[in-house]
Amino acid sequence: MEITVERLVFKSDIKNINLVERLIDDLSEKHDLHDDVYGKLLLSVVEAVNNAIVHGNKMDLDKDVVLEYSLDDTKIDFIITDMGEGFDYNNIPDPTKPENVEKTHGRGIFLMNHLADEIEFTKNGSVVKLSFDL
Repeated sequence: MEITVERLVFKSDIKNINLVERLIDDLSEKHDLHDDVYGKLLLSVVEAVNNAIVHGNKMDLDKDVVLEYSLDDTKIDFIITDMGEGFDYNNIPDPTKPENVEKTHGRGIFLMNHLADEIEFTKNGSVVKLSFDL
């Protein structure tokens, strides 16, 4: 069982989402990932990186986002780290409730929770680990 581990570090510029999309595309092609897995990875990891850039680092170009991933025969893990203060990840409003449906924020973590096979927040929410079964 071969394990691949890689690390990508980039500035908190929303344009760097392209780097993440390209990484997911490359991983999908190189490891022949199923379309369902590819879709889950793309939506979840892009959302997590977007949250790190916008909410964690507040788009401060002096702050980096670190994206690490590891892959083996059975699963792929992504760890996204920002340099922000974190947030209360145990108190996220449910975007499907009537009082939250009109709100423009709050759907990302809901999506990640439903698409990833496992999700874990650490360091007060400034680190998120997303795991996907292959």
